[in-house]
Amino acid sequence: MKKLLLLLIFLPLYIWGSEGMWLPCCLSKQTQQVMKEMGLKLSPDQLYNPVGGALTNAVVSFGGFCSGVVVSPDGLVFTNHHCGFDAIQQHSSVEHDYLRDGFVADSLNKELPNPDLFVSFLVRTEDVTERVLKALPAGVEEGERELIVDSISTLITQEAIANDTLLRAEITPFYAGNEYYLSVYKDYYDVRLVFAPPSSVGKFGGDTDNWVWPRHTGDFSVFRIYADKDNRPAAYSPENVPYHPDYFAPVSLGGYEQGSFCMTMGYPGSTSRYLSSFGIEERVNTDNAAMIDVRTIKQAIWKNAMEKSDDIRIKYASKYAQSSNYWKNSIGMNQAVKELKVIKKKQALEKQLQEWIRRKPDERGKYAQVLTELELNYRNRRSAARAMAYFGESFANGPELITAALAVLNFDFEAEETELERNMRQLLEVYANMDLDVDKQVFVAMLKEYAAEVEKEYLPEIYSLIDKKFKGNYQAFVDDLYERSALKTPRGFEQVVKGDSTYVLFEDPAASFAIDMLVKFYEFNNSVEDASMKIQQNERLLNEAVREMEADKDFYPDANSTMRLSFGMVGGYSPKDAIEYTYYTTTKGIFDKIRQYKGDSDFDVLPSVVDLLKRKDFGRYAAKDGDMNVCFISDNDITGGNSGSGMFNREGELIGLAFDGNWEAMSGDIVFEPNLQRCIGVDIRYVLYMIEKYGKASRLVDELKITPAVGAD
Repeated sequence: MKKLLLLLIFLPLYIWGSEGMWLPCCLSKQTQQVMKEMGLKLSPDQLYNPVGGALTNAVVSFGGFCSGVVVSPDGLVFTNHHCGFDAIQQHSSVEHDYLRDGFVADSLNKELPNPDLFVSFLVRTEDVTERVLKALPAGVEEGERELIVDSISTLITQEAIANDTLLRAEITPFYAGNEYYLSVYKDYYDVRLVFAPPSSVGKFGGDTDNWVWPRHTGDFSVFRIYADKDNRPAAYSPENVPYHPDYFAPVSLGGYEQGSFCMTMGYPGSTSRYLSSFGIEERVNTDNAAMIDVRTIKQAIWKNAMEKSDDIRIKYASKYAQSSNYWKNSIGMNQAVKELKVIKKKQALEKQLQEWIRRKPDERGKYAQVLTELELNYRNRRSAARAMAYFGESFANGPELITAALAVLNFDFEAEETELERNMRQLLEVYANMDLDVDKQVFVAMLKEYAAEVEKEYLPEIYSLIDKKFKGNYQAFVDDLYERSALKTPRGFEQVVKGDSTYVLFEDPAASFAIDMLVKFYEFNNSVEDASMKIQQNERLLNEAVREMEADKDFYPDANSTMRLSFGMVGGYSPKDAIEYTYYTTTKGIFDKIRQYKGDSDFDVLPSVVDLLKRKDFGRYAAKDGDMNVCFISDNDITGGNSGSGMFNREGELIGLAFDGNWEAMSGDIVFEPNLQRCIGVDIRYVLYMIEKYGKASRLVDELKITPAVGAD
């Protein structure tokens, strides 16, 4: 009876309990109680403890763009295949095609180093809002406000790491800049590739299945953190040894059932749940529209070349995967925003806010003009914002020759030695993975698309040159540029490094084009600066007003690449009338899709993998019915950056790795839809099965602390 009363008391939050990406350090009593009622057995100190020994101590930011989980006393890290994809690609060649065949290190000395890969451990989080806001004078202008915040933030972060040079500190704005938190990290720079499944496992379904349920993708890879002999961060060295963590996550073979508690921990990148309706319209019609249009063209060129050459396939595999992921995300988001009437719902909230302001005389002076100002300033920058979005996709994110030229122009030759080496290595990798014929095709297509989509006033000066000298022939212009540029190979960069007086960087046509682009982008920024500052200020006031209007609600902050915890339950959903999706998939679905999509490269599977799965030698990794689960879903709240996040049961044991969301709720970065939004994870039993049976890497499984299957919760 007592438990029932508690559920009734917390019923409103319990219903939407799966919504929210919460700071582990700062869970309210209300949220803690809801988690407990939903099944969590861990105490707050077992979730987060700056002294150590908590679950957060096993969770890492992987490379600054994904998440991962430390799962062994010798520093093994589980993350997604697509998170490790770039590292796997860099080690691959036509002779050693680890993308196609997978990779396994059969001993420590065979684990492959990745010079630019790092992981970050969160040491502690601290609310510094009061100190930051106290430094702001009343009525401060937005531009000056940013400078003051930057200044006080620098001071606070310097104080935070003054006694430990191995630490790194950041201050991040929350609630659109209404609050500020300090995060202190320890970074480890020697991270080695240990195991990768074949892409036909790790990327099974490819673009076709991306962001779609049901999934059958073994999206995982395994790395190891190395440290010096004193367990401290160190650059790669053969003398380094496996890192011994303060805490590592146990792994459960117990599985899950409908309604099982599920919790994720990771580093979600960015959400905009409190964005105004005007901001949502801009995102749909500018950023997303540009990404969809431009990348559709660029990816078609890449894919055509990749299908004709194994060398180009390997060079472009990682670039294509990254580009395609957010391209399809934007398509799904725009569709979901429309179908779920997201903008209308946001407008209804804003109307409710206006009524609240009218009833609150004390708030009228502060909030009365917020929505009017937002509407006006989003409108004032509309055409320029659209041009900037197409400009960024077409040129800054377009031809790789221009990317290389920009890198050379901005190269800091006075940087510290380690940073200098890293910058040089990254630039040389651009050249190593670029095919000039493919890049020229992209360049021509980008010039055409940008000119077709923006107003003439937003065309850079280079278009006048193309009209006059090349009679508007983009192909002729590009052929001439590549013919005359020394930057199409590392040779031009080497001449700059050597101080070769016969080569003038600024006269190189690729560098000249890049400078023209920089000048135009500077003009863009100047033209929208006033409107953008006013938008930033009023979005912050809007956030403050909504939180004040609904003061009894337990608000979570938008994702901003800081560590977050989300919780919910394993369970299926109904995307449409008369359609019901169950909460897990099995290996049977792999064979069904192979037959259904015969001839489609997204569903090609290595014969060795097919033979392994046909044998059904699942052993202790099998589900209760003897079959092998591949993926499962929960209503946990995640977004980009959560890839590789651990999915934990009520005991804090690892049951899966989050890797995707679902198509029907692609508006999730803007609004959470509890009946539709799902987190897709790969079952940890499938991960271990592939490591042990396909990779024959029992040595890795033996490192883990495994809880046997004694029945799901």
